[in-house]
Amino acid sequence: MADPTTVRTDARRHHDPQIRGFASDNYAGTHPEILAALALANGGHQIAYGEDEYTEHLQRVMHSHFGPTAEAFPVFNGTGANVVSLQAMTDRWGAVICAESAHINVDEGGAPERVGGLKLLTVPTPDGKLTPELIDRQAYGWDDEHRAMPQVVSITQNTELGTVYTPGEIRAICDHAHGLGMKVHLDGARIANAAASLDVPMRTFTNTVGVDVLSFGGTKNGAIVGEAVVVLNPDAVRAMKHLRKLSMQLASKMRFVSVQLEALLAGDLWLRNARHANAMAQRLAEGVRAVDGVEILHPVQANAVFARLPREVSERLQKRFRFYFWDEAAGDVRWMCAFDTTEDDVDAFLLALKEEMAR
Repeated sequence: MADPTTVRTDARRHHDPQIRGFASDNYAGTHPEILAALALANGGHQIAYGEDEYTEHLQRVMHSHFGPTAEAFPVFNGTGANVVSLQAMTDRWGAVICAESAHINVDEGGAPERVGGLKLLTVPTPDGKLTPELIDRQAYGWDDEHRAMPQVVSITQNTELGTVYTPGEIRAICDHAHGLGMKVHLDGARIANAAASLDVPMRTFTNTVGVDVLSFGGTKNGAIVGEAVVVLNPDAVRAMKHLRKLSMQLASKMRFVSVQLEALLAGDLWLRNARHANAMAQRLAEGVRAVDGVEILHPVQANAVFARLPREVSERLQKRFRFYFWDEAAGDVRWMCAFDTTEDDVDAFLLALKEEMAR
């Protein structure tokens, strides 16, 4: 009988690995150190559904970053992490206050409301960041049975506009929300980029300043698939493991999700990847500022550059490098850098931008 562990593959490469774009850090592949970690976790049998050695060790790794009360619940993706987090923090009649530009409002297909069964109360922001004053625009009506009850404030670090909250700004939000009887959720799909930008440990702007629950992102920072709900305040949630299963976010072979997060977090891979992506965005921004007719719209504080330029230029440029329009009507675009973006990638893009602007 053939050995079932014998390696054979009939797969073929279907893409050109030299092609790079600036559409999303999700377009990037997987960091080699994470691929190596997956190979280490393979082989033999491990208990399914999270009772494996890798998921147990991940808890200790999370403690080193977020304190001894932190508990990680690995999930498949960022939307799943957000939906499970917010379900666990709200009642059926509950609502979540968030920025109008928040990922949970704009880019999750209505999942928090349709799957999570909660109401989003949005607030327009100039830079993607909430403040206590902005929160107060929606923080009212707790005793009004005609209005969904505000129970959670959800912020994103870094924001969907590439801006970064300071630890003091998040502390002010947490103090204000807690004073009103609400909890605080942080969508950390790009939390590593924020920490790299601020040059502080992740705990500095999460559990230390009062964040209750964190959606920790791995995919945008070099993982294949896998994020985690990290409960920082056990009193802020209920029935987390049941909600994870109910929301179809419980992996049977969870060791392969957990070992990726361990590979990122046990050493400094998370920080190396984020620092590199941020540095490439700064290189891109510096080059863009030298191009007449192109305007950078927001401070470049992480790995995103938002710009405004003639629409016809963007459409021609998209044929050479993939990226997305952020605001179709205004012609605003978003350029993202990833852990594997190179200086040559940035320079080639800048050259193409200059050529298209000159046409």
